[in-house]
Amino acid sequence: MPVSVGEIVEGTVTGITNFGAFIQLPEGKSGLVHISEVSHDYVEKVSDYLKKDQKVKVKVLSISADGKISLSVRQAKPKTSKPVEIDWSRQDDRQRSMSFEDMLNSYLKDSNEKMDQIKTKDGRKSFGVRGKKNSSND
Repeated sequence: MPVSVGEIVEGTVTGITNFGAFIQLPEGKSGLVHISEVSHDYVEKVSDYLKKDQKVKVKVLSISADGKISLSVRQAKPKTSKPVEIDWSRQDDRQRSMSFEDMLNSYLKDSNEKMDQIKTKDGRKSFGVRGKKNSSND
């Protein structure tokens, strides 16, 4: 049965390059998973996510007129929209020893430092614009 666009099939990784991975599909066909289609996460190195001879499920994205098959591992598995579970009852040692006022003061200090950094960046950006004079009135 030939592969068709939109179908999810299982294949074997036959080669890894810096731009993607080649996958051996059923019936001896071969396709390419581009680096952008390897994972939902940012992928710097394909070899961090896929290994040679690894079995993977892939979605067939397109089949060109000359027979090139474009594949996606990322679209073969649904992206989890479930947020990360956080244990709010757990506190680190530093927070246990701090009172509410200490935590608030720490937050305000951090906030003020960040605001000062933003203000100095804005001041540097607009300085060149303010310093110019209108030369058409001369």
